[in-house]
Amino acid sequence: MNRAQQNVRVARVDNVAEDIKRFELVSMNDEPLPIFSAGSHIIVTMREGEHVWRNPYSIMGATNDNRGYVISVQRSPESRGGSVYMHTKVEVGTKLEISEPVNLFALAHKARKHIFIAGGIGITPMLAMLDFCKKEKAACELHYAVRSDEAGAFCQELSEEADHGVHVYRSNRNERIPLADILNNQPLGTHLYVCGPQRMIDWALDVAKHEGWPVENTHFEHFSAPPPGKPFEIKVQSTGQTIEVGDHQSALEALEQAGVDAPYLCRGGACGQCVTRVVDCTTELLHNDHYLTNEEKKEGKQIAICVSRVNGGCLTLDL
Repeated sequence: MNRAQQNVRVARVDNVAEDIKRFELVSMNDEPLPIFSAGSHIIVTMREGEHVWRNPYSIMGATNDNRGYVISVQRSPESRGGSVYMHTKVEVGTKLEISEPVNLFALAHKARKHIFIAGGIGITPMLAMLDFCKKEKAACELHYAVRSDEAGAFCQELSEEADHGVHVYRSNRNERIPLADILNNQPLGTHLYVCGPQRMIDWALDVAKHEGWPVENTHFEHFSAPPPGKPFEIKVQSTGQTIEVGDHQSALEALEQAGVDAPYLCRGGACGQCVTRVVDCTTELLHNDHYLTNEEKKEGKQIAICVSRVNGGCLTLDL
């Protein structure tokens, strides 16, 4: 139920900011990789002993260059292992396993203009989008918020694009994105794209709603890491199999470890591919996805198994 996998090797590793590394991935035989569109991501599989991590990373490079994929990884203090592995174990020559590109954050090609709002590592999909717009001579603006030049990836390169609608805002200089003013001065048919921390996404969408922007003209992407919680059990309805889920393990990861072919696509709570019917639950559902509506979450009939969990007890799933 999941996309084809391909082995790649790491051709280049660069430090681009505090706790951010850039990786270039190429095929094992140097053949072109599958083509991708701006906004696409891949799932990178990392293995160390019995540990397996599968993390989504946006492809940053030019969409007309599929000789390799370029991704950037931020080492997170709350990492469950994946970003730490990429920062400490992966070097030039390391072999990794990746999925085919998936695009859940595509450009609206009929838009009259594109407004990109990025925060921190959320800049990565915007770089491919910006490159595409420049090549296609599509009207666009990029507004990028960082803590400082040292903490923000690619600040120097982007600052040099100031004459081409690119703006960098540094919080250590008390600079803020004037989003309401930006949104108030756009032609009809403009689309807004947001990628960054969840609070930034919530803020941007609230501002857009307040300024009267149509929901269909606003787009966002945020890959949530599954938060830790109490251990619990999953019961697979079709087989009766009972699976233990650890406190730092997602339901999806536990199912995969037990050999269950569970559905997924983004592994970040955004796409809805992994949403599974809840047959029974002995305790509280803890929803951490961005796909189900508030009403659906309250009903408690579905769960996004890639990021959501339950507060202990047993969860029976329609699998």
